Amino acid sequence: MERIAIVSDIHGNMTAWNAVLEDIRKKGITRIFCLGDLVGKGPDSVAAVDSVRENCEVVVRGNWDELVAKRQIGPHFEWHAECLGEQRLSYLSALPFSYHFRLSGRVIRLVHASAISVYHRVQPWDKMEERLGMFGPIADLAFVDNDPREPDVVGYGDVHNAYLQHLSGKMLFNVGSVGNPLDLPEASYCIMEGTSEGQAYADEKVIVQNEPFSLQFVRVPYDIEAEVTKALQSGAPDIDLYINEIRTGVYRGLQGK
Repeated sequence: MERIAIVSDIHGNMTAWNAVLEDIRKKGITRIFCLGDLVGKGPDSVAAVDSVRENCEVVVRGNWDELVAKRQIGPHFEWHAECLGEQRLSYLSALPFSYHFRLSGRVIRLVHASAISVYHRVQPWDKMEERLGMFGPIADLAFVDNDPREPDVVGYGDVHNAYLQHLSGKMLFNVGSVGNPLDLPEASYCIMEGTSEGQAYADEKVIVQNEPFSLQFVRVPYDIEAEVTKALQSGAPDIDLYINEIRTGVYRGLQGK
């Protein structure tokens, strides 16, 4: 059986990311797929990019990765872009929109936010039509689809809320966030387990019968106050909003409500 750790939304929080990496290693898992948003919000975008490049087999592009890489106007993005330098910004720019593979006879799709865009947000309470759209045509011009089937399983990040839903015989899950969870203040990731059928499914034309398949959600406590100290010393913009989020698990737009 193959075991794959799926992570997302590290957001420059190396305290949380290192805790998750340690947990993954303790479990003996060697394959890690990352669903984007390596950078922004937290103070350690540079270390996050370097560590993800070293440890993750697959990385897809998040909205923060794209905005920082193109030096979007605004202190949130410009500060992180300046820290990262051109080589890392080029790496973020080149990240793919999606990744598809097969496991236990299922077609798996991984994206950052949705099949439409890295900016198109899908919440677990959205209309059924919106959630089923995650299984529709993919907005990825570089994707060559040699398998006529829609995905059976879609995993994504972006909203920082970990959940799983079964929709019309398909599975939709959000892996949550490593560095900026907005459901409860513990780092979140998933472990997918099944029978491997090779790498990207476009390169594999043999479809096997369904085999046992599982998805486990993992929460990892980490030293939040150590991360707060690092954040306060960093000079990153809007760091008070970030600190409130990692302490409470409450989105900044809902703070005080």
